[in-house]
Amino acid sequence: MSRYEIAFSGHTVPGAQLETVKANLAKLFQADTQRIALLFSGRRMVIKNNLDAEGAEKYRSVLERAGAIVEVVDMDAQIEEIELAPPPPAEPAPARPPTVAPASEPQGRLKVAPRDEYMAAFADVDAPDFGLAPVGTDLQDEKPDTQAPRVDLSQFSVAPVGSDMGQAKPEPSGPVPDTSHLKLQD
Repeated sequence: MSRYEIAFSGHTVPGAQLETVKANLAKLFQADTQRIALLFSGRRMVIKNNLDAEGAEKYRSVLERAGAIVEVVDMDAQIEEIELAPPPPAEPAPARPPTVAPASEPQGRLKVAPRDEYMAAFADVDAPDFGLAPVGTDLQDEKPDTQAPRVDLSQFSVAPVGSDMGQAKPEPSGPVPDTSHLKLQD
C-alpha cells in the first residue's frame, strides 16, 4: 500500500488572488499570519505525510478549492539516481592584496560572515579555532604524581602483644549475687 505526502511551494491556482488564498489557508489550517507567510516563502513545505491514496486526493482537492496548488508525492516511489556533472575545472583565484588584521583582533581567529539574522547574533563570539588531533593521541591532560600527605605519628605508640584493644569495660554496678544455695532437681 503506497503512502503519500502533500507538499506546498507557494503556488496558487491561476486567476486566484494571493490574499484570498492566504485567508482561505489561514481559515482552513486555523493558523496565524506568520505561519501562512512561512507557507508562501517559496520553499517546499510538507503539509501532511503518511496518507493513503484516498486521503491524499481529499487533501489535494480541498487545498485546490482554497486556491493552492499542492504536490502529491508517493513516499514509496523509488528515487532515481542522477549522475552529477563533473565539477568545472578549477580556475586560479585572482590575486588579492594581503589583508592585515586590525590590532584589536587576536591573530589566528577565523572571521566568518553570518548567513542570516539568527547567526548574526553570534558574530561577535570569540572562540578559538579547534583542530583535530591525530589518531591515537591522548587528549586528557597528564595528571601530576600525587604525594602522600606528611602526618606526624610520633604521639602514638604500639600496645604490647595480647593487650585488650577494645573499649574500657565499666566497673560492675554492685556485688555479684550469691547463688550457692540453689540446686537443680532431678
